[in-house]
Amino acid sequence: MTEFSGPAQSWSLAAFCSVVALTLLLCVLTGPDADDLAEFYTGYKSLSPLRNGLAIAGDYISAATVLTIGGIVALCGYDGVVLALSAVLSLLLLMFLLAEPLHNTGRYTMGDVLGHRHPARSVRIAACAVTLLALVPMMIVQLAGVGELLAYVMGFTEPAAKNGCVVGAGILMISYAALGGMRGTALVQIFKTVMLLASGLVVSGLILHTFGWSTGELFRTAARESGAGPAYLRWGLQYSSSPHPALDLASTQCAIVLGAGCLPHVTMRMYTAGTPRQVRRAMSWAVSSVTLFILMLVLICTGATALLGHARITGADPHGTTAYLLGARAAFGNGLSRSESLLFATVTTAVFLTLLASVASMTLACANALAHDLTASRRTPLAPVRELALARSCALLVGIPVILVAALAQHRSLQPLATLSFTLGASAIAPALLYTLFWRRYTRAGLLATLIVGSLTVLALTPGTTLVSGTPLSAFPEADFDWFPYNTPALASIPAGFLAGWLVSVLSGKPAAERERARYESTEHRLLTGPSARDRPTGDADGT
Repeated sequence: MTEFSGPAQSWSLAAFCSVVALTLLLCVLTGPDADDLAEFYTGYKSLSPLRNGLAIAGDYISAATVLTIGGIVALCGYDGVVLALSAVLSLLLLMFLLAEPLHNTGRYTMGDVLGHRHPARSVRIAACAVTLLALVPMMIVQLAGVGELLAYVMGFTEPAAKNGCVVGAGILMISYAALGGMRGTALVQIFKTVMLLASGLVVSGLILHTFGWSTGELFRTAARESGAGPAYLRWGLQYSSSPHPALDLASTQCAIVLGAGCLPHVTMRMYTAGTPRQVRRAMSWAVSSVTLFILMLVLICTGATALLGHARITGADPHGTTAYLLGARAAFGNGLSRSESLLFATVTTAVFLTLLASVASMTLACANALAHDLTASRRTPLAPVRELALARSCALLVGIPVILVAALAQHRSLQPLATLSFTLGASAIAPALLYTLFWRRYTRAGLLATLIVGSLTVLALTPGTTLVSGTPLSAFPEADFDWFPYNTPALASIPAGFLAGWLVSVLSGKPAAERERARYESTEHRLLTGPSARDRPTGDADGT
């Protein structure tokens, strides 16, 4: 029995309501004053490394991790495990390569990092546009996931009820971002991460206990019940119908490894640490937390296949997005006691809060970019109270269209939107940040070329992939207009982004190269060690 009914459903509903009330109260109590920009954008850099690390982990663990990658683990075995480990690798790259330089050169947004090297209004506008392009598709995925989760757990079948769940969750996400600011959303993320890890440890233990604490037996049983046999434990099952399975797998991995850690809602947490040392310690906690969750995700979703079989997982959802919940439910057995119902309600609430908190952080990142990047280059800066009011209004401006699209799109496959966000991060944001932070000859024209060419290549190629049409599991299975032979455009768009920035910078000529080299050398000390006390904006704390 895996249906969510009886005590489990009642406890889940009560837990959902309690968590919503508690998190809203946290956002109201910790929200910034009406004229305090530093508190809204960075929370005064007052979080300890542990709390900041848990918040980073919370931002990073999204619907794409729990639902999409979890479904691939359950249905495709080895391929899903590889993608899950690729997500960890992306966070490691952020930790070792970008975290401290981002902290040292950024203030509130990605536009600050790029504008520090190339101060121009065009750079700010391009950075804001790419931020929206990368995060809005993922916000739709998260919000539609909330609606599907609530409908599935609560037993709703009517479209109006599902749409009501999406609208209600959308109102909450706007409230979290507008009322809580950086500190409020951080507390929600910390609460979510602790719940997710604690409940996941319990469920993972139950699954391992079922199979005699033998991971080998767990995977052998999953392979047998998957219907694929030994192919479940080898690479290529996810792309078995593709003419180029190896390239498809490599393309998806490149998009996740380069793109996931560079998305603006993750990198914005680098600006909330007080010192470079705190950034390093926070990232250590974040990597440890995400790695632990990925291991639990693999165990739980593989356990779902081993305990329930392929047919029952795809019967609940063809893409396997409910595998994490199904595995958690199956781990408790057929009958649920009161304590087991409470534990299972904790699992469903943790997943619910995962989706809700992630979309709130993305809303905040988009609102910050609109309010700060588009006004930073004004000759007459906005007063703090006006900029803060604008940021809160932008949360509403971004949130309403996302709610409407999510309500319309929740019945289709949303994997193309998640892939679009990761690929934009890998093709436009990653090369722009790497070149800006580490290449002396990188010009402003090269930066704009990277952002524009990388983004346009992704937007042009994604509609032609098989994730959008051409297969029964596509977003539009009834149509067939796929002309690009891969699941993701990363193999073409990532080189395009890097090449455009390099080529335009090289063609800018020797005078431009020398000018950029001199500008880079003048900022290199700050890049390596952070701003001096006199360079810190008013209101920034030292993070003690």
